[in-house]
Amino acid sequence: MAAKTDTEVIIGGRVITLSGFESEEYLQKVASYLNSKLNECSQTEGFRHQPIDMQSIMVQLNISDDYFKAKRQIEELQAQLEEKDKELYDLKHELIATQIKQENTEKKADSLKADLDEANKKLLLQEALQPKSRDKK
Repeated sequence: MAAKTDTEVIIGGRVITLSGFESEEYLQKVASYLNSKLNECSQTEGFRHQPIDMQSIMVQLNISDDYFKAKRQIEELQAQLEEKDKELYDLKHELIATQIKQENTEKKADSLKADLDEANKKLLLQEALQPKSRDKK
C-alpha cells in the first residue's frame, strides 16, 4: 500500500492540508481544479450575490456536472471501443476464412495443374505412338 501523503494546498485563498494516498502532484492538481471551478462560478453575477452555503452548493453542482459528463464520455468511448473490437474480431475471422478459401483454391489449382500435366504427358505419348502406327500400315 502506498504511503499517505500530506500536502498544503491553497483553495479559495485559504491554505488547507490535504491528506491521501495519491502523490503530492495529484493532490495539487485536485486543488487546482477546485480553484478553477471556484473562479469559474465566481465570474457569474448571480453567484456572488448568493449566501456562502448556496455558493458551495453551486460549485458542487458544477463539479457534479463535470463528473457526469466525463462519465458519459467514458461510457461512449467504451461503447465505441467495444464496437471496434467486434469489427476487428469479425475482420480477423473474415481474413481467416478468406485465407482458408485461398489455400483450398490453390490446392485445387495445383491438383488441376497436375491433372493437366498428366493429360499432356498422355497426349504426347499417344502422339509419339501414332506415327509409328502409321508407319506400320
